[in-house]
Amino acid sequence: MNINLVDFQAHLQLSMDWDWLFEFLKGMIKPVAALAVVLMAVLLSFMQKLGIEKEMIYSILRAFLQLSVIGFILQFIFNQKNSGWIVLAYLFMVSVAGYTACQRAKHVPRGKYVAGVSILAGTAVTMFVLVVLNVFPFTPRYIIPVAGMMVGNAMTVTGVTMKGLRDDIKIQMNLVETALALGATPRQATLEQVKRALVIALSPVLDNAKTVGLISLPGAMTGLIMGGASPLEAIQLQIVVMNMLIGASTVSSIMSTYLCWPAFFTNAYQLETKVFSSD
Repeated sequence: MNINLVDFQAHLQLSMDWDWLFEFLKGMIKPVAALAVVLMAVLLSFMQKLGIEKEMIYSILRAFLQLSVIGFILQFIFNQKNSGWIVLAYLFMVSVAGYTACQRAKHVPRGKYVAGVSILAGTAVTMFVLVVLNVFPFTPRYIIPVAGMMVGNAMTVTGVTMKGLRDDIKIQMNLVETALALGATPRQATLEQVKRALVIALSPVLDNAKTVGLISLPGAMTGLIMGGASPLEAIQLQIVVMNMLIGASTVSSIMSTYLCWPAFFTNAYQLETKVFSSD
């Protein structure tokens, strides 16, 4: 009798261990069904002879794989009580974002360092303020998604700022060199270029805030509503999201301009011509 009871408990535990996999596969039925619209896009691309059918298929398969892996990783992290997992996941996101942002600004020296530190500073300061004000609790379920949104937005803004600043200085090298010759500091000589780079980079974020809810419903808000939350609760969260995106993006973009300056000028306050010689 005791042996049978032990065997039954072991069988029950084994069954429970695999329940998550069955639930996951069951939940993937709808995402797989949604591939119909991708197939439609592939067919249209083939008919128009665009030549991007393979890239479409590769992109969607990669997205499926990446999101599935990330889902399992997040499930693991959410079940952990050690806050070190939060920091580790956050630093991983910042590292990938820094590398991606520097690809947009390839001609900026030490671009990975500049982008990574800028994104880290902007998102960390913003997250710290939100946690201190008790807007979000410091738990994986809240911090990791919030950090992901901020890092992704800061990545785009930082990359645009770095590229825009370098390109603008290159176009107006004579003007900048004249200002330096008249005794201006690097910051004074490039003040207008910095302003333009920041305005151009931050404009999409501000435009998105101005039109949020009027043109389209943001992802966070849509997810909550589809998950059963009331529209009023979803709106409250979305307001917080828009606030933190503006804050993190602004800090990150401004920080990137400060970190770019040492690479753009020599110790003698002259333009580093090799930085602006390549296209």
